[in-house]
Amino acid sequence: MWGWNQTSLEDFILQGLFDDSFNSLCLFLLIMLVFLTAVSGNSLTILLICTDPHLHTPMYFLLSQLSLMDLMQVSTTIPKMATNFLSGKKSISFVGCATQHFMYLCLGGAECVLLALMSYDRYVAICHPLRYTVLMSRRVRVMMAVMSWLSGSVNSLIHTSILMSFPFCGSRIIHHFYCEFPAVLKLLCGNITLYENTVYISTVGLLLLPIILVSTSYGFILHSVIQMHSAGSKRNAFATCSSHLIVVSLWYGAGMFSYMRPRSQRTPLQDKVGSVFYSIITPTLNPLIYTLRNKDVARALKKVLRRDLFT
Repeated sequence: MWGWNQTSLEDFILQGLFDDSFNSLCLFLLIMLVFLTAVSGNSLTILLICTDPHLHTPMYFLLSQLSLMDLMQVSTTIPKMATNFLSGKKSISFVGCATQHFMYLCLGGAECVLLALMSYDRYVAICHPLRYTVLMSRRVRVMMAVMSWLSGSVNSLIHTSILMSFPFCGSRIIHHFYCEFPAVLKLLCGNITLYENTVYISTVGLLLLPIILVSTSYGFILHSVIQMHSAGSKRNAFATCSSHLIVVSLWYGAGMFSYMRPRSQRTPLQDKVGSVFYSIITPTLNPLIYTLRNKDVARALKKVLRRDLFT
């Protein structure tokens, strides 16, 4: 099982999202526009947080990590898809496929954990505001970031190593636009039921445990908000949490649709639609949600634009 023979090291063929029709060209241009928006939006968010002293807080530090993950997420899949479409080639090497699989799985797992930890940050800010700087010290938030990246990396390394060590048989055509786990799994030989069930359980755990933490945090937040007497305080609390709640709903919703359905209920089209949503659309929407709904980020952006105009 653990040996990689010469046959296993042959190139794979990525079916992709497009054919040679005019509609596919329009779809390709649309996705490239979304990709550029995602890259510029997340890069700008990271830049603003790094350069503006008013954004050097625990919440924005975690947001910068989220933007970095989203930036790497779109950069893992879209450039290869665009290169194959423009060159007319659809191949990807064994090492390239393994690397792509590791990166997208690592970033997806890390983002699941990070979003859960960001909900804890909101819980502390609203339920324990006087102790916020102590409970969310620099050491704590750095540990949160390290925990997110480490958990995603370890989970991805284990699954990628096992998946790519199985023998591949028959067609090496991956019915997807990148080396996503369910698409590659269909190419494996032999009885993989035990491994598939193990992966399903670990995926459910990786999604459900963060969801439980998010639900618990917002349960306490809702209880605190109900006890507030000032209508202004309630509005500020909801405004503080709304952006995070929207991002959490988009990310976990797409993840559950893509990975918590039984294999018998999957179709290649559904897998592609789900993957486009969480690997392209969500990373594009995240910076827009936080920028448009956050006064601090909008103020920092205006300051940068004003400074550039008058220099």
